[in-house]
Amino acid sequence: MGISENIKLLREQYGLSQKELGQIAGVSDKAVSTWEQGIKEPRMGAIQKIADHFGIQKSNIIEDNGLQSQSVPLTPRDERQIAADLEKMLADLDSKNAMAAMGGTVEDDEDRELLKASLQATMRLAKKIAKEKYTPKKYRHEEE
Repeated sequence: MGISENIKLLREQYGLSQKELGQIAGVSDKAVSTWEQGIKEPRMGAIQKIADHFGIQKSNIIEDNGLQSQSVPLTPRDERQIAADLEKMLADLDSKNAMAAMGGTVEDDEDRELLKASLQATMRLAKKIAKEKYTPKKYRHEEE
């Protein structure tokens, strides 16, 4: 798995469009498309921005099997549970007193979408870590 596959896998794991990943990396969606197709490779600055955003090492994006080795697949049930929990959290934030306790409010749709994306990424990561850490070895499907 090369850079192009790693970038596409990372983008899909977090449910981002090419345009959203381009905004993170500071490039256009067309540039992301050329990376994923293997036509061009991203510059180190863009790779660093992506790695910083997702809290991973640059080597995980660059190296073959960099993301594959640490990837724990989420089942459709896990995805539904994350979506339900996320909607519940966002509904709780809509109450008048929820954000007042933290000293602020989520006023515009852009802030709300950023908060939603951040919460979703955090919930997916937490679910993967929990699955990796607490699934008994006899139930793990590891390729050796």
